Amino acid sequence: MSNINFDQPSTGNVNSTADALAVTNQGSGNALHGQSAGVNNSGVWGDNVGAGYGVSGSTNSANAAGVWGDNKGFGPGVRGTNSAGGFAIIGETTGTNAFGGGGTAVSGIGRGSSDGVHGDSDSGTGIQGNSNSGPGVSGASTNGDAVTGLSQNKNGVHGTALGGGGAGVLGGSATGDGVRGESNSNQHAGVSAINDSGGFGLWARGNPAGHFEGNVEVTGDITLIGPGQDLAEDFAIPRAEEIEPGTVVVIDNEDALQPSIQAYDKRVAGVVSGAGNVRAGIILGRQESEDNRMPIALMGKVYCKVDADYSAIAVGDLLTTSPTQGHAMKAYDPLKAFGSVIGKALRPLHSGRGLIPILVALQ
Repeated sequence: MSNINFDQPSTGNVNSTADALAVTNQGSGNALHGQSAGVNNSGVWGDNVGAGYGVSGSTNSANAAGVWGDNKGFGPGVRGTNSAGGFAIIGETTGTNAFGGGGTAVSGIGRGSSDGVHGDSDSGTGIQGNSNSGPGVSGASTNGDAVTGLSQNKNGVHGTALGGGGAGVLGGSATGDGVRGESNSNQHAGVSAINDSGGFGLWARGNPAGHFEGNVEVTGDITLIGPGQDLAEDFAIPRAEEIEPGTVVVIDNEDALQPSIQAYDKRVAGVVSGAGNVRAGIILGRQESEDNRMPIALMGKVYCKVDADYSAIAVGDLLTTSPTQGHAMKAYDPLKAFGSVIGKALRPLHSGRGLIPILVALQ
């Protein structure tokens, strides 16, 4: 097809349902190629005052474009304008790409530091994507951010899930943080969680479920749900692997503990937490290395080894150390008991040795 140059402006109108201009190339070249030397002029410009397309292009090749625009300067390669509230540019595909996947209705490629697809809007959505089952908008990057959001006065990224139990914003990572928030304001949080409907504002699962570096401020109550019922503190215990939860321990030396072995020992420190069906609710002094360290219940409910052969134990009896290693007994001698009381029995034991719940209250 030879080039046709129009040195003078010309206008042609066709008053029918046929195309105003139809060009077909049976070879491998462009069916229509337009070029303009003007600053603000279009190489190809189409206008439809009815309900059709200003410019329509189609291709049967998975590697070619139905409409292709190229701008060597700073303007757009393809530009669409719709003043009636419809789509300025619409792309539709039902085919597959060269790799066997779904085809792309609109594709943008940015070389160097240029944007692949750029959308601007005065008050609407800059770029909007809709899908019935796949992602509405998907971003992928080898070394940069897959999706980035920037706002001068509102949210950088906003996500809303209308139903189905989906998350408003879902983040996942194979090696980094699933979701990370940062703030440079001393009045706002790096991550803020709000739920005004009675549910959790923040929910976490893991072991541990949460980790804080720095101070923690709480303006409401702290409720411990589950088997955690005592306040404990980590202590060094030589041969800790040989000591069972529920064992009564006393101060040895240099801040280390050992099982009790004598009656009315004023060095009593508490009971090793974790016996029965309860465990420590709060543990103080936890070290990074937990070798030869165990949580010792200092307050609250804990299961304790007791020996009732010295005296039967009733509910409410004061307990102290006994000659039986690691076991408590009833403090039947009030004069000796002062300073060596472990706590009060919450369950009776008439004879023999056993494991009963006690209320730790050192005195």
